[in-house]
Amino acid sequence: MKKIILWDFDGVILNSNTETEFAFRYVLQNHSKDEIEQLLNFHNTNGGLSRYVKFKHFYKNIINENLTDSKMNFLTNSFSEIRLQRLSNPNLLIKDTLKFIKNNYDKYLMHIVSGSDGIELRSLCDNLEIAKYFKSIDGSPTPKNQLISELLIMNNYNSDNCVLIGDSINDFEAAKLNDVIFFGFNNPDIKNLGDRYLTQIDDMFNSEFFK
Repeated sequence: MKKIILWDFDGVILNSNTETEFAFRYVLQNHSKDEIEQLLNFHNTNGGLSRYVKFKHFYKNIINENLTDSKMNFLTNSFSEIRLQRLSNPNLLIKDTLKFIKNNYDKYLMHIVSGSDGIELRSLCDNLEIAKYFKSIDGSPTPKNQLISELLIMNNYNSDNCVLIGDSINDFEAAKLNDVIFFGFNNPDIKNLGDRYLTQIDDMFNSEFFK
């Protein structure tokens, strides 16, 4: 069986952090600067978690208000609209990652498993003309660890043949829960987590996984 590469999206394939922070600030603009900064701190510490988890955290732990379903829908829809508009820019694609994907998509089985909203993510990959390189593209509201579990079962993959490339502790934890190899990337704070830290994507070829 070919090796299977599971890609996180934000911060691994696309430089989206600045635009994502803008989207959070925009949809929460009626709240105080301090409250928004607390949410952004939580967001930056938990990059692999979905916006659904982050908005729930904001309401429960920061502003102590009830988050209704209608309010959640409004927040997530507004957030998605802004991100899709601002991120559909091919200049934001991480060049080394894109080069690796284009050069190797026919050699390995590649999937995207992301904390971003799944519907938005598939639209964004279509807009960026990269969807063709992946066997599947999935995101929230399903948690990442569950996405990986379901992907392994659905495709009858052996976890020993899989590696997840991510940039957050949540990515590491999702990989660990599914007995999948983890390579950290683009975040020095996770340098000591997982099986390897990649300073550039091609460093993958120096790992035992590809030998």
